[in-house]
Amino acid sequence: MSHVVVIEDESTVREVLRFHLERAGLRVSALDSVQGAHEALTTADALVLDWMLPGESGLGYLRRLRADPDLRRLPVLMLTARAAEAERVEGLESGADDYLTKPFSAAELVARVRALLRRAQPDAPEQLSHGPLQMDLGAADARLAGARLNLTRREFDLLAFLTRHAGRVYSRTELLDRVWGADFLGGERTVDQHVTQLRAHLNDDPARPRFLETVRGKGYRMRPWTDENG
Repeated sequence: MSHVVVIEDESTVREVLRFHLERAGLRVSALDSVQGAHEALTTADALVLDWMLPGESGLGYLRRLRADPDLRRLPVLMLTARAAEAERVEGLESGADDYLTKPFSAAELVARVRALLRRAQPDAPEQLSHGPLQMDLGAADARLAGARLNLTRREFDLLAFLTRHAGRVYSRTELLDRVWGADFLGGERTVDQHVTQLRAHLNDDPARPRFLETVRGKGYRMRPWTDENG
């Protein structure tokens, strides 16, 4: 689950941000100032930062972040009531990756944060290998012990995503977001159906899975490959 830090001094706005981001399946740490923020940011995947803060301004703090070798690449969405073009440019030139003006819609907030998180993902390798499973991402080709798997595009994308992140558990909501995309209107049952179909392709027994494991109350993961899987 991606971790987003929010720094916003207005309690009402802060709780609105927390509510909508958590509803989108993100883990949120919400702070009212930059004091003590560094510890939270060490595990953050993105930062939503208000321009006007008590003590040190968000803009000043952003400049310090960009000078910190450990945090300089952290994606930052600047949140502010300042709508003038010159001020937006100042925020972007100071290191913000994106800019959202108050008042904002929940849908736009979530879409912009998700876009930052996607852009921050490292480029995926063209080839994936997981025990007897081999995947060529460019050719959309998957093979099990040399035999080609006849997968739909979405089955392939889901299998590739879980294989790339083997060992990590993803909720159904996260998988819908990361594989189907934020605009997909279907429900979580879609994920269950695709996992069932993939298990059939992989000859995977859900009671004793070699590949796709259900983690009760949390979601699904691709099991790390060990000698026990074979």
